[in-house]
Amino acid sequence: MPEHIDSGYSGEITWLGLMPDREKTLRGEARDSLFAAFDGIREDSHFGATRASCGRTQGQHPVGTKIRNTRQFTVLCARELAVVAQNMGLEHLDPALIGANLVVSGLPDFSHIPPSSRLIAENGTTLVADVINLPCVFPGKTIESDHAGKGKTFKGAAKDRRGVTAWVLCEGMLRVGDQLRLHIPAQRSWTP
Repeated sequence: MPEHIDSGYSGEITWLGLMPDREKTLRGEARDSLFAAFDGIREDSHFGATRASCGRTQGQHPVGTKIRNTRQFTVLCARELAVVAQNMGLEHLDPALIGANLVVSGLPDFSHIPPSSRLIAENGTTLVADVINLPCVFPGKTIESDHAGKGKTFKGAAKDRRGVTAWVLCEGMLRVGDQLRLHIPAQRSWTP
């Protein structure tokens, strides 16, 4: 039996981007295509095989510990992003304002796909979903610069709709318009 099975769902890449300098701003730059290397996106702030652990992993490792980088990509769902915008009182929320790398449409309940799910492009390029990307306050400043008074509303509006973090399993080119097939782990839910 395979370790992952085709879920029967696929989605289309509707947006790609990178964040060149997250120390300066979370504002990203849209791209028509990106090369997903084993270390991530070369020009992106999250590029690398390893990273320093942060507050999100402090229950497992002291902040600053060198760990595997499973946050090479921030993958969002177009439908969920629209709900976040609506919750914030906006017509549209540009994914470039919140550090996104990829937006996909057509995959239901996307932020809650099982960890270790695979997003496989037709050319074989494969991203592995790590976990849900919990919303934080950092995008607020960038959002505020385009939408005065809305930056502080992002964290609450994005709860359970912030997408997933992912890392590259199989290198290759990703393009806007590409289809991504969702493969999920072939295991039952954990029931202690």
